[in-house]
Amino acid sequence: MSNISIAIGADHGGYDLKTGILPFLNHLGLKVLDLGAYTYNSADDYPDFAQTVARNVACGKTDRGIIICGSGVGACITANKIKGIRAGLCHDVYSAHQGVEHDDMNVLCLGARVIGIEVAKEIISAFLNARFTGEERHKRRLEKLLKVEKEG
Repeated sequence: MSNISIAIGADHGGYDLKTGILPFLNHLGLKVLDLGAYTYNSADDYPDFAQTVARNVACGKTDRGIIICGSGVGACITANKIKGIRAGLCHDVYSAHQGVEHDDMNVLCLGARVIGIEVAKEIISAFLNARFTGEERHKRRLEKLLKVEKEG
């Protein structure tokens, strides 16, 4: 897992969880790109951080991304507007690994007002350890998803 690079970002709703997650990510030996927020600011907006993380993943600067806001919903919606991003909102371990294995999810969205740090660590570990299976049915579905993305 240590060869994975990951971009992480959070608005004010996810700031405390992101701050708590950073030492965990560094301990795993990952290349971590922290894209803010760097200080708590109740007036900041999740789309700013979500698109920054998503664009870093989409252009290949990092392998995967993690975005944290209050519920995770807004971050997920924003990230999925970026071509090449397959973001999933996960508050359980199964969805985190299944999203990668079956759907080639490359951005994990978390809701800091929904889960705590220990659950977040388990979810992040599942997300980072998972790999797309490449099974025919999953490739077929991914191709259909990419066609939808291309057609808009």
